Amino acid sequence: MPHEPAAQPKSSQSKSSQPKKDREFDVVLIGATGFTGSLTAEYLARHAPEGCRWAVAGRDTAKLEALRHRLAGINPGLEEPGALPLVRADVTDPASLRELAARTRVVATTVGPYIRYGSALVAACAEEGTDYVDLAGEPEFVDLMYLRHHSRARETGARIVHTCGFDSVPHDLGTLFTVERLPEGVPLSVEAYVRTNATFSGGTYASTLLAFSRADRMAKVAKARRAADPRPEGRSVRTPLGRISRTPAYTELDAWAVPLPTIDAQVVGRSAAALERYGPRFRYSEYAALRSLPLTVGAVAGAGASFAAAQLPSLRKYLSSRLEPGDGPDPERRARSWFSVRFFGEGGGRRVVTEVSGGDPGYDETSRMLSEAALCLALDTLPETSGQVTPAVAMGGALTERLVASGLGFRVVEEYEI
Repeated sequence: MPHEPAAQPKSSQSKSSQPKKDREFDVVLIGATGFTGSLTAEYLARHAPEGCRWAVAGRDTAKLEALRHRLAGINPGLEEPGALPLVRADVTDPASLRELAARTRVVATTVGPYIRYGSALVAACAEEGTDYVDLAGEPEFVDLMYLRHHSRARETGARIVHTCGFDSVPHDLGTLFTVERLPEGVPLSVEAYVRTNATFSGGTYASTLLAFSRADRMAKVAKARRAADPRPEGRSVRTPLGRISRTPAYTELDAWAVPLPTIDAQVVGRSAAALERYGPRFRYSEYAALRSLPLTVGAVAGAGASFAAAQLPSLRKYLSSRLEPGDGPDPERRARSWFSVRFFGEGGGRRVVTEVSGGDPGYDETSRMLSEAALCLALDTLPETSGQVTPAVAMGGALTERLVASGLGFRVVEEYEI
C-alpha cells in the first residue's frame, strides 16, 4: 500500500518567488459558478472568518459578477469594493492558472471531471508552491497527479490534497478518529458502513460514467502508481474489497453489506501507510449498508449495467444526456437528505464504535468539507507536509475540529473490551 511521506521542501531555490504568507489571497475558489461551486461559495460567504482574504475565479466574468451579487444577499459586505475579488482563470489556459496559483495560498477547485479539466491546475500549484484542494473521487486522476506532480510539489512545499468532499473526508477522518481511540502499537482493523438517502448531480453522474469508460486506463495508471510509491517500512496496510453479505451481528445494523469500490479505501490506506498511529498491521473495509435484498440486488445490477453501457460511446452519450452537468437536487430535496458512516474499530482487546454523520452528503456537506479544508490549510497551524497527501495526513484533527465546530457530527457511540 502506498506511503504518503511527510516531506519538507528540498531547497529554498525550488520554491515560488512569492512566499505564501505574502500572497494577495488566502483562498481562491475556482469553478464557483457551477452547481457545487456555487454552494461552496455560499458556504464561504457565510463562514469565512473576518480577515480571511478569499476570491472566486472562473472564465466568465459576467457569471462571477452575478454570483457576487447573489452572495451579497447572504453577506451584504461582499458587495463593498474589494471585499470579494473576481479572478478570471480558465482551466484550459495554463498561463492563467499559473498566475492564479501565484496569487494565493490555497486553491480550491470544483471543476470536474478532473481527469479532463484538473491536471493543469495541479501542475500550476505544484510549480508555485500553492496548496490545493479538490473534490476528486477519480482514482485515475489522483494517481496521475501523484506520478506527474508529487515530486515537484515536495520541492516547492505545495500540499496537494484531493478527495476533500464526501469522497473521502468522512471516511478518512472518521477512520483516524476511530484509530485514535484504540490502543497504540497493536494490529488494528476498521470496518465502515455507509448509509444515505441522498441523490446526485449531473456533474457527479458524468464523472462516474467517464470513470467507467476508462477502466483499462485507470488500472494501468494504478499499477504505475503502486510501482512508484514507497511502502511503509516494517508495517503492513490492507484494504480488501470484501463481499456481499449480511452485516455482522455486532454491528446491530441488520442490513446487507455491499462492498464499495470507491476511492475511499485507497485514501484511508494511504493515510494508514503514512501514519504509524495506525499500528504495525492495519486493515480497512468499506460497505454500503442496505436494508432490503431487492434494494441490494437492484443497486448491484444498476451499477453493473451502467459500467457495461459506459463502454459504448453511443450509450454513454445517451446516458449522459439524461442528467446534464450543472443539474442537481433542489434545496428541498437536499434538506431531506442525510448520511451516516458507522465505524467499527478493533485492536488490543478493544472495540470502538464511532460515527460521522450529517445532512446532504454530495452537496451541502461536501461544500462544507471543501471550504473548511481550504480554510484549514490557509489559516491553521498544521504538521509540515508537502507533495500529494491525504486529508488525514495534511490536516488530521485540525480539520475534524473545524468540521465539528461547523456542525458535522463526529461521535463515539460506544467502546468496550472484547
